[in-house]
Amino acid sequence: MTEGGEAEALRPWARQVLGHEFADPALCVTALTHRSAAASHNERLEFLGDAVLNCTVAQLLYEAHPKADEGALSRLRASLVSGETLARVAAELQVGEHLRLGSGELKSGGFRRASILADALEALIGAVMVDAGFEAAAGTVRRLLGPRLAELPPADSLKDAKTRLQELLQAHALPLPAYNLVSVQGEAHSQVFLVECDVVALQLTTRGEGSSRRRAEQFAADRMLALLPATFRNRA
Repeated sequence: MTEGGEAEALRPWARQVLGHEFADPALCVTALTHRSAAASHNERLEFLGDAVLNCTVAQLLYEAHPKADEGALSRLRASLVSGETLARVAAELQVGEHLRLGSGELKSGGFRRASILADALEALIGAVMVDAGFEAAAGTVRRLLGPRLAELPPADSLKDAKTRLQELLQAHALPLPAYNLVSVQGEAHSQVFLVECDVVALQLTTRGEGSSRRRAEQFAADRMLALLPATFRNRA
């Protein structure tokens, strides 16, 4: 199928899932084109879509949570625009079935990869903006993510494990935890970090592994939260 034919074939799908009728359907093709497939790929559109997404979601949350402070709104927005959430939305819309990928990505299952799906969804939002302006793109964001506002957990529960552990210990007038790097294993491109979390005042120690020191610290903190007495955890 020619690119023009492919663009026309995408029209009904885009209309149904994005709520937008493309004046230039070639934009939709570009939005679904990974850099492994062609020189004209979706990264510039992804850049635009990311900006529209963050601005529109910020407005939605501002209106939906009139009493929330900046920190709470930021955590809620981070959850709603996270790669995991966007990939899940993209999968529900069957974005993967329409992706244009290079042979390497096809063989490795790139049409199911969360990062590729999330990027393509942002690029589609960017394509709508180029095709019809900011309000049209914002309308697409509201259509796709608006219903998920009601599914968001309380903002406090979205704090990362290290932050929750720190605030919890401070609330009980205890010293902050200490994080110590125990080891780093593996080649430079696939290292595994092992970190220890110590809460000396409670004589508790946990360990966490991750692909970065930061991720390992988060896992160790999460395990520490699970070890704390129930009276502590109830305030986490």
